Amino acid sequence: MPLARGCTTAMAAAESTLDEPLLVPVKDEEKCGGDVSNMEAQLLLHHDDAGASSSRTCLNLSNVISGVGVLSVPYAVAQGGWLSLALFALVGAVCYYTGELVARCMRAGGDAARSYPDIGQLAFGRRGRKAIGAVMYAEVYLVAISFLIVEGDNLDKLLPGTAVGLPGGGCVLRGKQLFTVVAAVSILPTTWLRDLSVLAYVSAVGLVASAALTASLVWAGVAEHGFHARDGNVFSLAGLPTSLSLYFVCFSGHGVFPTVYTSMRNKKHFSKVLLASSVLCSLNYALTAVLGYMIYGEDVKSLVTLNLPSGKVYTRIAILTTLITPLAKYALVIQPITTGIEEKLAPAGLGGLAWAAISTTVLASTVVAACTVPFFGYLMSFIGSSLNVTVAVLFPCLSYLKIYSPGGGVRRTEVAVIVGILVFGVCVAVLGTYTSLHQIASTF
Repeated sequence: MPLARGCTTAMAAAESTLDEPLLVPVKDEEKCGGDVSNMEAQLLLHHDDAGASSSRTCLNLSNVISGVGVLSVPYAVAQGGWLSLALFALVGAVCYYTGELVARCMRAGGDAARSYPDIGQLAFGRRGRKAIGAVMYAEVYLVAISFLIVEGDNLDKLLPGTAVGLPGGGCVLRGKQLFTVVAAVSILPTTWLRDLSVLAYVSAVGLVASAALTASLVWAGVAEHGFHARDGNVFSLAGLPTSLSLYFVCFSGHGVFPTVYTSMRNKKHFSKVLLASSVLCSLNYALTAVLGYMIYGEDVKSLVTLNLPSGKVYTRIAILTTLITPLAKYALVIQPITTGIEEKLAPAGLGGLAWAAISTTVLASTVVAACTVPFFGYLMSFIGSSLNVTVAVLFPCLSYLKIYSPGGGVRRTEVAVIVGILVFGVCVAVLGTYTSLHQIASTF
C-alpha cells in the first residue's frame, strides 16, 4: 500500500508539503497507471476489521439522508410546480455522485482521512481544511437547529396552550419554547453515544417514523381532502430557487458521510450502501411530495404536518412520528461538531464525561438558537442554497479534481460532468441564498 502510506505521511508533514498535490509523484502514478479506478483498487485493499456492518451503515446513511426535509418537499413542489420534480430527480442523482466523490477522496487519504476537514487538508492544505471545516460545521449546526424547531412547532400543535412555570417564579415557559426545551432533554442521552453501530438502532426508529408519516398523509387524503391538486401549477420560475434549495436539503448529508464511512467495517461497500440508501430515501421523498401537494395544493405549508386538522387520529400519528425523526437524527448529525471540538481540546481523545460535557454544551447552544430563529421554511431554504450546496456539491467536486487530476487521473468526460455540476451548484447557491435571505428579512 505505498500510495496510502504516502498520503498518510503527507497529511502529517509540514505545512509546505500540504500545499503540494498529494497524488503527483511519478512513482505512485506509474504504480497506479494514472487511472482513478486503479488507484481505488489498491486503496480499497486496506480496511479495518472492526466497525459497523454494511447493513448498519445503510441504516445510518438512510437516517442521514431521510430527515426533516421530507416535511418540506410538498412545499417545494408547490413553489416550483409539478415539473420541478424532474429537478428533484436531478438533484438526487447529483448528490449521490458527489457522495461517491467524497468516498474516493477518503480513500485517497488512507487512514489519515477521517473527517470532512481532512479531505480539505488533503486537497488544499491547511487553508482548505479551515474553509471546508467552517462551512461543514455551520451546515450541520443549522440542521440541528432545524430539528429542534420541528419539535417545538409540532408539539405546540399537538398540545396547544401548554405552559410550565420555572422554580423561583417570574419565568414561564410556554408554547414552542417549552417544547423545544423538552425535546432537547429527550435528545440529550443519544448525544452521549460515540459508537455509530449503536446509533444504527436509533436510525432504524427514525426510518420507521418517516414511513409512518407518509402513511398518515395517505390516510388524511382518503379520509378528509381527497387527492387533487387545488390551484396546482405546472411550473413556476419565481419559486424555482426555493424548490431547488429545499431539494438539496433532502439529499445533503455529505458533512456526515466521512464519519459514517470511517465507521464501516468494509469500506469498499460504501458506494453500494450509499446507492441503496439514496434510492430508498428518494422514493419516500417523492411519494410524500406528490401526496402532500395533491391533498393541499397551493395551501401546503412549509411543514406539511401543520396542514393536518387538529384532533384527528392520523394527525396525532403524523406529528408523533415526525417528532421521532429529529430525535433519531440529532446525535448522528451533530457528532462531527462534537468530534471536532474534542480533537481541538485533546488530539489523543477525551474520556466519556468530557465527551458528554461537550455534546451537552453543543445541544444547549442549539436550543437557544432554535428559540430565536423560528422560520423553519426559510431557514431550510437558506441551509439548502448556501451551505448544503457548498458541502454537497462544490467542495466534493473541487477536492476530487485537486486530488486526482494531476497526472491525468480523471478522464475528460468526467471532468466535463464535474464542471457542469459545479456551474449548476453555483447558480443554485447564488439564487437560492438571495431568495431565502430576502424572505427571512421580509418577516421582520
